[in-house]
Amino acid sequence: MDESIRARAKRAFWERHANPASGWSRTLTLPALLYAVYHRRWRLLVATVAFTLLNPVLFSPPDDADAWMTKVVLAERQWRESGDRLGALQALNVGNGLATLYAVYAAYRRDVGGATVAGAVAMTLKLAFVDALVRRYGDEVEWPAAPPYSSDRVTE
Repeated sequence: MDESIRARAKRAFWERHANPASGWSRTLTLPALLYAVYHRRWRLLVATVAFTLLNPVLFSPPDDADAWMTKVVLAERQWRESGDRLGALQALNVGNGLATLYAVYAAYRRDVGGATVAGAVAMTLKLAFVDALVRRYGDEVEWPAAPPYSSDRVTE
């Protein structure tokens, strides 16, 4: 793939994903996933996974970076591109992953209590993690007034 095409695709991904509707709508995917597994609704499961994969490019770029969820995405991008290991902060991310796995397992076993509690723990840890990213990178990321990625434009 031509490098400028790759750079444009990456920029388009982050531009669109920075829309707060992208992040907030993704918060519904874990409950939908657990519901689908618990009730054996395989079409819903496939639709939820497809939505999760397509979500970052479904929304138009935001007009500014005022929304907290836009800042979350910009901080996540900064983190991913920096290679920062995050130290103890990474424990929130790992805990989220483990709680999510257990929630799916509990839903598969039709343990409504286990799926509910583990799902709530996973979502809480995820929100704590991304909030910590915003606070950690708040001094490093210049939260632009509009659009949050104009400095990333690829010139032809």
